[in-house]
Amino acid sequence: MTSAEIESLGVRVEEYRHRRTGAQHLHIAADNPENVFLVALRTVPHDSTGVAHILEHTALCGSDKYPVRDPFFMMIRRSLNTFMNAFTSSDWTAYPFASQNRKDFANLLDVYLDAVFFAKLDPLDFAQEGHRLEFAEAGNADSDLVFKGVVFNEMKGAMSSVTSQLWQKLSKYLFPTTTYHYNSGGEPADIPDLSYEQLVDFYRTHYHPTNAIFMTFGDIPAAEHQAVFEEKALHKFDQLDDLISVGREKLYVAPVRVEENYPLPADEGQEEKTHIVLGWLLGDVTDLEQVLTAHLLSGVLLDNSASPLMHLLETTELGQSPSPLCGLDDSQRELVFVCGIEGSERSRADDFEQQVLKVLADVAENGVPYEQVAAALHQLELQQREIGGDGYPYGLQLILTALSGATHRGDAIGLLNIDATLEKLREQIKDPKFIADAARSLLVENQHRVRLVLSPDPHMAARAEQAEKNRLAEIKAGLGEGEKQQIIQTAKALAERQQRKDDESILPKVGVEDIPAELPRVDGETVEVNGNKVSRYAAGTNGLVYQQLVASLPDFSDQERLLLPYYCQTLSEVGLGDKDYLQVQQWQAAVAGSLHSFTSQRTELEDLHSQKGHFILSGKALAANQAGLTELMQATMEQVRFDELPRIKELLLQTLARREQSVVGNGHALAMAAASAGFNRAAADGHQFGGLQGLRQLKALIKSLDSDAGLENIAGTFNAIHQKILGAERQFLVIGEEDKLADFTSALAPLTRADGIHYGAEKEDFTPRPINDMWIANSQVNFCAKAYPTVPMSHPDAAALAVLGGFLRNGYLHRTIREQGGAYGGGASHDATIGAFRFYSYRDPRMAETLQDFDGSIEWLLNESHDDLQVEEAILGVVGGMDKPGSPAGEAKKAFHSNLYGRTHEVRQAFRRRVTEVTVDDLQRVARTYLQPEKANTAVITGNQGRDAGLALDLHEEKL
Repeated sequence: MTSAEIESLGVRVEEYRHRRTGAQHLHIAADNPENVFLVALRTVPHDSTGVAHILEHTALCGSDKYPVRDPFFMMIRRSLNTFMNAFTSSDWTAYPFASQNRKDFANLLDVYLDAVFFAKLDPLDFAQEGHRLEFAEAGNADSDLVFKGVVFNEMKGAMSSVTSQLWQKLSKYLFPTTTYHYNSGGEPADIPDLSYEQLVDFYRTHYHPTNAIFMTFGDIPAAEHQAVFEEKALHKFDQLDDLISVGREKLYVAPVRVEENYPLPADEGQEEKTHIVLGWLLGDVTDLEQVLTAHLLSGVLLDNSASPLMHLLETTELGQSPSPLCGLDDSQRELVFVCGIEGSERSRADDFEQQVLKVLADVAENGVPYEQVAAALHQLELQQREIGGDGYPYGLQLILTALSGATHRGDAIGLLNIDATLEKLREQIKDPKFIADAARSLLVENQHRVRLVLSPDPHMAARAEQAEKNRLAEIKAGLGEGEKQQIIQTAKALAERQQRKDDESILPKVGVEDIPAELPRVDGETVEVNGNKVSRYAAGTNGLVYQQLVASLPDFSDQERLLLPYYCQTLSEVGLGDKDYLQVQQWQAAVAGSLHSFTSQRTELEDLHSQKGHFILSGKALAANQAGLTELMQATMEQVRFDELPRIKELLLQTLARREQSVVGNGHALAMAAASAGFNRAAADGHQFGGLQGLRQLKALIKSLDSDAGLENIAGTFNAIHQKILGAERQFLVIGEEDKLADFTSALAPLTRADGIHYGAEKEDFTPRPINDMWIANSQVNFCAKAYPTVPMSHPDAAALAVLGGFLRNGYLHRTIREQGGAYGGGASHDATIGAFRFYSYRDPRMAETLQDFDGSIEWLLNESHDDLQVEEAILGVVGGMDKPGSPAGEAKKAFHSNLYGRTHEVRQAFRRRVTEVTVDDLQRVARTYLQPEKANTAVITGNQGRDAGLALDLHEEKL
């Protein structure tokens, strides 16, 4: 056993090796009740059939001890977990979970260990999760054949993302000989090539303790974990002779230049839609010093708009904005550095490459100012120190940081314990040649460089669709009568298996009696500075301070409301006083971890048609830099200048690119927002500001930027918005370690103002309208949503509506939409902030049938009998979501902003109590009351292939 205390993270890391099998255990001991477990297997595919990904799904479909059809999803609803999932990366597959409840943790550990090491791998589960052939008309061998399968449709959706295609195509050339050459998730065209026998063979060779890495975090001692590992799994195995690993890539002796295409419908226009990226391999991910040097170099080149390479990418006239791939990727055997642009043309590739190489050559020759290098190192230290946990559990973030080192049998502890290497870097950067030499050796003289030009092809999607049809037709033509009947029988057997009611009682569970009586409480205190209210929270922030200026949101004109989101995105990205935006970016990097602004609007607790909002300027910094952060925030509010018109245009183009890229990854949320938009002003704002309507309005806005007059109009509106916000009443939030809070509070004095105007809640005039829309996007799959108007959180029915979402998902929607329909996901939820109950599907091959399934779930609820256990499972899901912890700073922010809108701890505690008291009768009552067919609004996101299906449903076509 080796161990290391890591003061900067407040943890002790211990590494163990199992004598009999060679299995590795990395334990991160922490005074934290949210215990995390992960077991990872090195998985190294040699094709793009998605074998590792499909195995990840199939392994969770039943095991020796738990031979039920769906233990993973069953345990989600029999648990108080704070996280449950499984991941397939390019060279590992991981099964993580987290829970704050010891009984729940033990239950999940038992199920996970059995699923991973003793999976059943039923052929019907492979057919459901991976791929299968079915006749389009069930039981009719004369109808067309179709491919079905959850992963097949998931990857059709994933590969609809241009960013995903860009990465996969770049990897194909950056890694000509190793596993990263292939798409570990699976290429839709290759997935049907995988046989069940190949899946089983892959499991036997890869899912073995010798090839496993056990990782844990929290306050359960390592010895307790190891006793369970031994009892439940390890004692049944011996060590394998062959070790699975990824070798080093065979390096090029000269740069490679390649061209590829991606599908883009002709009606979206093909001009300036090309991506040009350059990628390098930089070295071994297990070499900590090399990794941090590469991160530092990447930061120096790309951290912000003043960084030399990012400045080029943002300002070059050869493209519209930097590529989404820009930066350093350290998740594979070798480090990858990428830079590029989007919104370009293939004819510009040579010029762009020369521009990049010229910038790199200049850095290699002349270096960069010490202040910029020190700022980049400052950002590295902030990333190391910050305690996360607002997305993934904090412990899981640390585990995933160490996993890449463990996967390649390197120093996993070292990847967490980087203080000594950071200190060494602090000395090294004093040498002006250090960064210059790094740029020269890692990039300028590095011949393993790939230039990829990815251009749109308006006919590519049609060709791919036709190729799939031709393949299916060829398969059908070669089928004998017996083979046709076998396909029909498999479909029938799978349908019967999906309808079968398994004995869930063999699975462990927690119940309502295991729910803590109290919602976790986070309390702060309120003081005054110069007549302004300051809410301050003591939290373990590991030497960081978080602070926010919060202003009540003024009344805006229609034009100002339209531009408000873009004002917020621009505020911290332009010049201040006598400094231009490049100087401001350097200032920010030197003193702050981040600085950004946003608006928050919520309905009144008891009135969905009355809402109030706030403008927030939010920053974080090392505690030693708080005075600098405050000075920066003051300058941002008092000296901002919107006269850098080219910069404003550049920022809007970048925003458009990001939002367009997000559609296929966030389609279910966008569809739900679109379906809800007709209920009230708050719901309509969600669709306009962050939804599809907002994206369409941004596209129209961009067209006005070609003239100076258009830009000047936008800049003038930004100024008008800013002046109103400057005059609004202010209050403040500050979060830090308790012994420093008083000093942090006093330091906020320069930001205060005594004469701000108070803007309270506003009752909006709004006329509800029906919605029955179909949005056409560049997607191979569908995202379906149906929404019903309901009630706010304070209403007695809100708790039952919250439980109803999980009840319908668990009992009906998961089976019909995911298992039978082949979508990657589907469900229902209640959003009390806008008063909407919403059904959704995610990466869905169907449309009409899914909308029917939404209705079918209501009929199932009302017309069939249900037991209390089903309600209890849905209750656990709601309570688990409410109790899920975030980072210390994130918890304080959540408490403050909840209180800001009247969602106090007492209000949320009362709602949580009502949730635990919901019954079947309550669910049926609220369904009859609110989920009436005539009240439903519908929105679907689809591609051109789904247009006819949408029109057949009388959906109104909307263009992005």
